[in-house]
Amino acid sequence: MTDTTAAVNRKIAFARLRDLALIPAIIVIAVVGQLVSPVFLRGDNLINVLQTMSEIAILVLAQTLVLIVKKMDLSLESTVGLAPGVAAWLTVPVGAGHGLGLLPGGWSVPITLAVGVLIGVVNALFIIRFGLNGFIVTLGMLIVLRGILTGISGGQTFFRLPESMLYLGTTQWLGMPASVWLCLTLFAAGIVLLGFTSFGRSLYAIGGNVDAAKAAGIRTGRVLWIVIVTASLLAALSGLLLSGRLASVASAQGNGYIFTVFAAAVIGGISLNGGKGTMFGAFTGILLLFLIQNVLTLAGVPAQWIGALNGTIILIALALSRVTGGKAQE
Repeated sequence: MTDTTAAVNRKIAFARLRDLALIPAIIVIAVVGQLVSPVFLRGDNLINVLQTMSEIAILVLAQTLVLIVKKMDLSLESTVGLAPGVAAWLTVPVGAGHGLGLLPGGWSVPITLAVGVLIGVVNALFIIRFGLNGFIVTLGMLIVLRGILTGISGGQTFFRLPESMLYLGTTQWLGMPASVWLCLTLFAAGIVLLGFTSFGRSLYAIGGNVDAAKAAGIRTGRVLWIVIVTASLLAALSGLLLSGRLASVASAQGNGYIFTVFAAAVIGGISLNGGKGTMFGAFTGILLLFLIQNVLTLAGVPAQWIGALNGTIILIALALSRVTGGKAQE
């Protein structure tokens, strides 16, 4: 076992222990929520929290992969809107929902996922092949994608979506929304990938020290391509779930999501410096965030104040990281 591999394994083992840090906080929020409103722990309320959380949770999963390899993708929130937006534009009938009606409705899901992959390929091309700064590239891509969605929609909302686009956002499997099952399955797969596979260890190695990872024989370029494209694909899937649940694609769909994503990732222990954090921690981060928001909503706190919560949590999480880890997640 090389020194690099041993170091990565130690980091993973420590991260698994740190994952449990948010469990007491989740329990406390559950108790507080029940005291605030007897509705909080009812099954229908918790399922509603999980369903509304599932779309952003998949974005958190995607961003976690990117952050672990010490990259950043701001364009994920725009992919949530553009990918299903292009599908709706091409498949929704003319005059029946602002679409062109060029393709049958059955093409909507493949188009959505293909647009996600294409966006990921363009991002990876600029970041990896041309060596440009990932933050700037994806910021620019965020603006471009948002402008394209506004352009093809004319600032309107696509509606009367094909049944294939509605399925995952509306159907239930075994009494629970399909989107929840899909989200949980993806996170379970992510936990296995990062914690128990050589590919997952290569992600931590790249995020910790890319030069050392190269020296250890890891094909860093290929791994980064896979991560960036997969993240965009997951963002497109997230947009598909959201569009299906709302039965529409708004021209502003996804706007502002990236702030919630980063808040959840940071409180879940994902380092902005790369090489640290786990998928379970990311899941507990987004779960805690949505449980807090649900408690505040049930308590009658105005929505505009809830919006200020994410930034506050990021600052608190950074401070706690400094105290507990000896180094802030810069």
